[in-house]
Amino acid sequence: MTSLSGLMGRNHTDCDDAFAAAEAAAMAGDWSACRTAMSRFERMLLAHFLAEEELLFPAFEAATGMASGPTVVMRQEHQQMRDLCADMSAAAQACDPSTLAGAADTLLVLMQQHNMKEENILYPMCDQAVGSERGLASALADRLEGANHV
Repeated sequence: MTSLSGLMGRNHTDCDDAFAAAEAAAMAGDWSACRTAMSRFERMLLAHFLAEEELLFPAFEAATGMASGPTVVMRQEHQQMRDLCADMSAAAQACDPSTLAGAADTLLVLMQQHNMKEENILYPMCDQAVGSERGLASALADRLEGANHV
């Protein structure tokens, strides 16, 4: 059985790869490829957030009673990243390299910090609290895989 931390950490890597593809296309001035890559990245990132917010975090909070703990901070950061991702998408639509680069730089730093907190602190806590919860890993995997292959 795949651990929750392994599953979610691999999805972070998949999202990072999609982000890099969008950024590389923008740097090359290939706005059509950038928009396509940006759409894929945004779909994957939002699916990741929703999988956490609708499945993983509620299960963790119910099991631990930590409704005002680390998951609150993660949700706040998710919103910041949603906003930056929307800024990047708008810049890709407008073929605006300066705005896209600014949003991408900020998003990259936020994603790196966020992912480190999840991978080193929250996901291991989730493995302990709800890692054996029947069906949770498979429900998360279904959500994440669906976004990867649309």
